[in-house]
Amino acid sequence: MATGWSPSPEGLLQLLNLFRTSATANNDQHREIQQQLVNFNSIADYNNYLVYILSSLRDENPSVRQMAGLVLKNNVKDRWPQLPAEVQAYVKENLALAVGDPNNFIRSAVGSCVTTVVTVGGLDAWPQLIPILFQMLDSPDQGHLEGAYGALHKICEDSADALALQPGQQALAMLIPKFLSSFGSPHEFVRKMSLGCVNQFVQVMAEPLANNIDAYLIGLFALAVDPSPEVRKRVCQALVLLLDVHLECLLPHMKQVIEYMLISTKDADELVSLEACEFWSAICETRVAKEYLAEYLPRLVPVLLDGMVYTEFDLLVLGADADEDENVADRPEDIKPHFHKAKVAGSGGEGGGAAEGEQNDANGEDEEDEDDDDDDDDVMEWNLRKCSASGLDIISGLFQRDILPTLLPLLQAKLSDARWEVRESAILALGAIAEGCMEHMTDYLPQLVPWLIQTLADVKPLIRSISCWTLSRYARWVVHTPPAEMYFQPLMQELLKRVLDHNKKVQEAACSAFANVEEEAGAELVPYLGPVIQNLMFAFSKYQAKNLLILYDAIGTLADAVGTALCKPEFVQVLMPPLIGKWNELSDDDRALFPLLECLTSIAQALGMGFRDFAEPVFARCLRLIERNLRQPQANEASINGGQGPDADFIVCALDLISGLAEGLGPAVEQLAAGTNMIQLLYACMRAEQSDIRQSAYALVGDLAKSSPAVLQPAFGDMMPLLVSQLNPEYVSVCNNAAWAVGEIAVRVGAEMRAYAPELIAQLVPIINRPNLNKSLLENTAITLGRLGLVAPDLVAPLLEQFIHPWCNSLRNIRDDVEKEHAFRGLCEMIKLNPRGVIQHFVHLCDAIASWKQPPPELDEMFRQILAGYKSSVAPEAWAQYYGTFPEFMRVRLTQRYGI
Repeated sequence: MATGWSPSPEGLLQLLNLFRTSATANNDQHREIQQQLVNFNSIADYNNYLVYILSSLRDENPSVRQMAGLVLKNNVKDRWPQLPAEVQAYVKENLALAVGDPNNFIRSAVGSCVTTVVTVGGLDAWPQLIPILFQMLDSPDQGHLEGAYGALHKICEDSADALALQPGQQALAMLIPKFLSSFGSPHEFVRKMSLGCVNQFVQVMAEPLANNIDAYLIGLFALAVDPSPEVRKRVCQALVLLLDVHLECLLPHMKQVIEYMLISTKDADELVSLEACEFWSAICETRVAKEYLAEYLPRLVPVLLDGMVYTEFDLLVLGADADEDENVADRPEDIKPHFHKAKVAGSGGEGGGAAEGEQNDANGEDEEDEDDDDDDDDVMEWNLRKCSASGLDIISGLFQRDILPTLLPLLQAKLSDARWEVRESAILALGAIAEGCMEHMTDYLPQLVPWLIQTLADVKPLIRSISCWTLSRYARWVVHTPPAEMYFQPLMQELLKRVLDHNKKVQEAACSAFANVEEEAGAELVPYLGPVIQNLMFAFSKYQAKNLLILYDAIGTLADAVGTALCKPEFVQVLMPPLIGKWNELSDDDRALFPLLECLTSIAQALGMGFRDFAEPVFARCLRLIERNLRQPQANEASINGGQGPDADFIVCALDLISGLAEGLGPAVEQLAAGTNMIQLLYACMRAEQSDIRQSAYALVGDLAKSSPAVLQPAFGDMMPLLVSQLNPEYVSVCNNAAWAVGEIAVRVGAEMRAYAPELIAQLVPIINRPNLNKSLLENTAITLGRLGLVAPDLVAPLLEQFIHPWCNSLRNIRDDVEKEHAFRGLCEMIKLNPRGVIQHFVHLCDAIASWKQPPPELDEMFRQILAGYKSSVAPEAWAQYYGTFPEFMRVRLTQRYGI
């Protein structure tokens, strides 16, 4: 069939007419055509027609041929393994023949189909492809030459790992030398594509490239002055890649490379300058950064500062001339999607949680998104301004004090420049260096901060907005440097004015900055709550949809910062009506509910019983949201979440808000839950397939156990086996919340936990001994083992020696609170039953005891008895010798507190 197949004229004409009609079709016709094309997949040789139109009908309109290629590409991606072998062969044969089509757009479509076949089917299933393309690289025909390079570039881009892992790397052994020799081609397209192909293998450092690394470097240096910006851009990309994976080969040439990058960062073509600017952040990640960059700071810093000035294009995109735009409605595409983070509970859970399977959890880190180096989010793409600011941020962190003699005089000159764009860039630079140079900027901040506060009233909106961002970077210094009348109060007053600015971009920057100040100030905001709440809630009536999201965050952050101080009638009367009004306005399927749900969660926790007048309708709607998104729609109902199963975001937000209600209302939540199906819905969420739903469900179980354990009592027997089953550290956040919930249940139900203790211990002990465990999970596992020791010490104590070392190491670092108290009391009960279980790690026990700043009296006495018991069990001389090996700070604290 591969060589003997030919299309039927009727079938070919029918397909061509569909593609021709599609060019002028309306939406309904497009849907009808799309459905017909889908139906054609039932025809065995349908894809033969598509590749025939693409490759053979050179007199047909190129747009029709391109459309056939697009459909073919999607069919290959979705159905290639199911296609008959003879169809696959025909498709591959005709794609290879069409790679050099005279039409550039057709060559591109063919190249996309070729790389899709390779990606889905593998190179081994098309062994003729690389030799065919390789032969075409020497073709005198420009179409064949560009088609072959274009196809190979797509293949290298999409399948670099597969090529590098081929046995013997035969294809690369043939291609790499050919690409390197093509660096000197007279054709710009060939130089660009051959360099782009080789660059794909730098990261994996394929052996054929490693064997030719000197030739690669010689070629790069020759192309560094290429007249084509596209080629120079790829030279910069290559040098940045080499910094990461083959630094040694660059070291002999590093000064020349730095000189080249300094010139290229100022290139008139922004694509070149942007790629070159990436070099400065990349080199700071290497061990040689300080050694090589120090002498270039006087030349590098001005280049980065110049790159931070808005371009004319940036200003056009931002609409810099639009001063008062607060009444202009936001376009839907301007509003970023909102992603809710499921709750992480317990000792290590204050910072919010990451979705399951994220690498940061698995590595024991809980990273949050860093602040952007700039607040010009309307210029959505990564650009020279953002890259320059990021580079200055990283370099300032590397050199700290040493960069200031170069930087500060330049900034001083720019801050007084007549051009507002230059002044704005200098304010951005001050924000960029805040983290790296904070310690060394303190001498300048008493003069600088008041000046920056003044710029919040600048006539230019972009200066007002960047000043908000920069001041937020210095929020810690402002909040904690007396007198408050000099810095903190003026900053709050001016930021609140800017929160009500007539420019939407300034509103956004001010609201975000004020949220940062709230986090830093905490309880110090309490005396100013009245005007703060008045301003924020007045903004509620002014803001368009995009800035409302940020306002919700600022209101929620305020509640987190001041806590129960918010629970005054005069505050509640201002705060709640607009929020409840918006709550009633939004439908159950409106995703704008997410940030409002998060905001109400923080408010419910802060107001406590002050939220009771709003609790019942909020609670009922949360249950409705959960039920609506859990159940499958009936035949006559619209599908939920596009038919993709439960919408986790709605469920997670609702579960977390119920957690907030439980935390705020305490035992009163039992009245809310009475007569509802909450427990049944919670049980369903505990068994959900989506891990983020389970994560929030187990957090709610723990919160209900703390606030109103009677709510859980009827379902206790059903829930405990589920809790045991979720103690799986491969799902870090679910495991964390389940472990924490077990501990909360244990201290409430007491002896009832004995029946489940053996299974729980069998899961928890291996978890606490797991290497590189997430910090929050480690702490919550340790606390729960201690709490189990409190209610069933005879069952946990025999295993004490297996976990005492990581247990002590994890809990020495957490704050003194009731969870820590429970855990240590449980440990003391276990030690009474198995004192020998601690002997091998006694010094770690002493270290953990010494970590307490002020243990409760009862626990303090338990520590005293345990330490005295161990001391009395050995000879005085032996004790003195052993005790003398302890760190001095530990000996001082233990001796002062317990006299040992």
